[in-house]
Amino acid sequence: LLLAALGAQAAAGDFDPYRVLGLGRSSSQADIKKAYKRLAREWHPDKNKDPGAEDKFIQISKAYEILSNEEKRANFDRYGDAGESQGYTQHQHRQFHHFHEGFYFDESFFHFPFNSERRDTSDEKYLLHFSHYINEIVPDSFKKPYLIKITSDWCFSCIHIEPVWKEVAQELEALGVGIGVVHAGYERRLAHHLGAHSTPSLLGLVNGKITFFHNAVIRENLRQFVENLLPGNLVEKITDKNYIRFLSNWKKENKPHVLLFDHMPAVPLLYKLTAFAYRDYLSFGYVYVGLRGAEELSSQYNINVYTPTMMIFKEHIDRPADVVQSRDMKKQLIDDFLSQNKFLMAARLTNQRLFQELCPVKKSHRQRKHCVVLLTGEGDKFAEAYEAFLTFAVANTKDTLKFVHIYNDRQPEFADALLMDEEKYRGKSAVVILERRNNAGKIAYKNLEEAWRGSKEDNFILLDLLDQLRTDPSLLSSETVLADLNDELAPMFLIRWLYSVLDYISDCWDSLFHSNWREMMPLLSLLFSALFILFGTVIIQAFSDSSDTRDSPRSEKEETAAKAEKNDASFSKESNSRIPKKGFVEVTELTDINYNSNLVRLRPGHMNVVLILSNSTKTALLQKFALEVYMFTGSSSLHFSFLSLDKHREWLEYLLEFAQDAAPIPNQYDKHFLERDYTGYVLALNGHKKYFCLFKPHRSGDEGGTLGSSEDYDEDYESSLHTEARGKSSCSPGSRSLKNKLNKLSFWMERLLEGSLQRFYIPSWPALD
Repeated sequence: LLLAALGAQAAAGDFDPYRVLGLGRSSSQADIKKAYKRLAREWHPDKNKDPGAEDKFIQISKAYEILSNEEKRANFDRYGDAGESQGYTQHQHRQFHHFHEGFYFDESFFHFPFNSERRDTSDEKYLLHFSHYINEIVPDSFKKPYLIKITSDWCFSCIHIEPVWKEVAQELEALGVGIGVVHAGYERRLAHHLGAHSTPSLLGLVNGKITFFHNAVIRENLRQFVENLLPGNLVEKITDKNYIRFLSNWKKENKPHVLLFDHMPAVPLLYKLTAFAYRDYLSFGYVYVGLRGAEELSSQYNINVYTPTMMIFKEHIDRPADVVQSRDMKKQLIDDFLSQNKFLMAARLTNQRLFQELCPVKKSHRQRKHCVVLLTGEGDKFAEAYEAFLTFAVANTKDTLKFVHIYNDRQPEFADALLMDEEKYRGKSAVVILERRNNAGKIAYKNLEEAWRGSKEDNFILLDLLDQLRTDPSLLSSETVLADLNDELAPMFLIRWLYSVLDYISDCWDSLFHSNWREMMPLLSLLFSALFILFGTVIIQAFSDSSDTRDSPRSEKEETAAKAEKNDASFSKESNSRIPKKGFVEVTELTDINYNSNLVRLRPGHMNVVLILSNSTKTALLQKFALEVYMFTGSSSLHFSFLSLDKHREWLEYLLEFAQDAAPIPNQYDKHFLERDYTGYVLALNGHKKYFCLFKPHRSGDEGGTLGSSEDYDEDYESSLHTEARGKSSCSPGSRSLKNKLNKLSFWMERLLEGSLQRFYIPSWPALD
C-alpha cells in the first residue's frame, strides 16, 4: 500500500505548491501569506513584463489557494493532490476504488453507480470554480442566462435527473444558454455562495441575480424556467397596425430595428435569447405570418411565409437594410448577421460608450479609424442638412470610416471643443473629421471650412478631404481633449430608485417562499421574540392600569390637576423635541480585537465603512468623515470605523492588490514606495460576500470627483505622489486641503447604497496583525 501510494503521488503531477512559494512543509500560515504577498507583487503581470509572468502568477495564486486552506493542504500533504479531488487522485481512484481508514472496498462488488469512471463525464466541461464564477460567469450573465446544477457524490436524486439534465443542457446550450455544474463536495464555498444547501439543486442566473428552480425536473419545465428568467419586454409582437410605429422609433431609440417573420404562434426561445444578448444595440419585433392581421406587412416586404426571414431596418423604414432567410435559423447565423448591423448608418452619439465603439482609438497605422461627425440641431430647420449627410454616408460606406451625428444642444461641451464657438457655425450644421488618439479624450481633427448645407459643392469638398486623408494622415492638424459625453438615454434617478425598490421587493418575496429555512430561523426567532415582548408588555401594562384604577379612584379635582400637569408635560416635551439634537456618528477603531466581529463575521447585508487615517491626520479627517456620512447613519446595516495607517499599512496594501485598476500599488523597490499616502481612502467592506468598494481621496482641481472611478488615475499618480510627499502643509491636521480629501464622499455613499459602485472580490479576509 505504501509503495502504491508513493507511485500515485508521483503520478499526480509535478506541481508542488511548497516549491512554488519557496517554503518547507512545516511553514506556518503567516509564512505562507508573507511569501505569497512577496511573490505576487513581484510577478504581477501589470508590473512584471516578463513573457512568463502571467503563468508564474497563476501558479503562485494556485499554490496559495491550496496552502492557505487547511483541508486542501492536508490532502496535498497526505496524497500529493493539488486540491481538486479532495483526498485522492484519479490514479489512486483507479487503483483503490475506495480507501477509507485503512480499509479497501472494491465498489464493483456492490455494483453502485457512484464511481466517477462509470458515471457520465459530460458534466466535466461545465464544472465551475469560485473564481471562474465570480470573474467570468456573473459578468457574462448580463448577456445570456445560465442554468446551473449543484450535484455531489452519493446522491441518488442526482442520478435520477441525469438523463433529463443531459438532454436539456445540450438543447439549451445550442440556443445560447450558459450551462454550469457545481460539485458541492469540491466547491463548498461556491455552493454556499449560491445558497444551495441540498443536492441536487437547479438554479438560473441572469443579470447577476440567482433564481432557484422548484418544479419537477422535466424538459418542458426547464425550458419554461429559462424563458421566465428573461425580461418580458424583449420582443414586441408586430402586426399591420403597429409596424410603422415600431420601425419609426429608430430615431428616438437610436437603434436599428429587427423583424423576424416566422410561422410559429409563440416567439421562439432562440429569438428571445438573441434579443437579450443584443438589447443594448437593437430593438426586436416578431411577426406571426399565419396571423390574419399580418398580410399587408408580409406582402409589402415580399415575405416567403414558408421560410423564416429576418430583416434589419435602419434610417429608412420603407426598405430593409439587410435580409437573411434560412429554413433552419441557427445561433451562429443570427449572431453573424446581427453583429454586422449593430449600428445605424449615421448613428447619433448619445453616450461615451457608443462613441468609443464607433470611433475606437487607433492601434497602428494600418488600423486607423476615422469618424465623420455632423454637428447639427434638432427640428425641421436642420432636416435637409441631415438627410444630405445620411445620403453621403450610405454612398461612402467603408470599414475605416464611421459616420455619426450629434445634437449641439444636448452635447454642448463636445460641440464647443470642436467648433471653438466660431460665428460662422452659429445656428448652422458643421462637419468634422476626427481620430481618437487615446482613451483620455485626446483627438486630432479637421473642420470643413464652411458650414454644412448638404449641397453638391459640400459633398465634393468632403469627398476630396477623405481621399486626401487616405494618403496623408497629417491632414488632421488640430488637436484637443474632449470631455466624456452625457448619457442622453439614461433614466432619471427616481426611475432608477423605483427599479431598485422593485428588485428588492422581488428578492424578499423569493426569499420568503423559496429560501432555505435554516437561514431564516434566526430571523424568525428574533421576530417572534420581539412580538412576544411587545405584546407581553402591552398586556401587562393594560392589566396593571385597570387594577390601579379600580383600587384608587381619583376625585374630579385630582383628575383635573393631573390632566393639566400632563398637558404641561406634553407641551414641554413637544417643545424640547423641536430643538435639533447635536449630530453624532459612532466611529470605532478597527483593531485585531474587534476585527472578527466588525468584519469577518459581519451579518449578511451589513457593511463596514472604514476610513484610512494616520496619527497626524486623525482629528481633522474624523471630523470631516462624520460630517459626510451623518445623513447615512439612520441605516442599521452600515457600520463606521477607522483604520490606523501607521499600524496596518500591510493589511491595506494587501486589499488594494485586488483593486489594481482603481488603486495601483507601486512596486516595493520603487523609491517612492514608502511615501505613498493612503490617508483619506474609504473602504466599504462586505464581510459576508467578501468584496469591497473603494473611495479615493479628492484632489484639488479634480472636478470629476472620486466616486469609485479609476480612469486617469495612473496618469496623475507620480505627480500626485510627489505633491503629497513635499506638501507638508496639505497633510497637516485641521488644514483645509486635508479636509478636501473627503469631498464628494456623500455622493459616493449614495452610489454605495444604490449598488452601482465597482466591487472588488477577494478570496478571504487577511488577518489584521
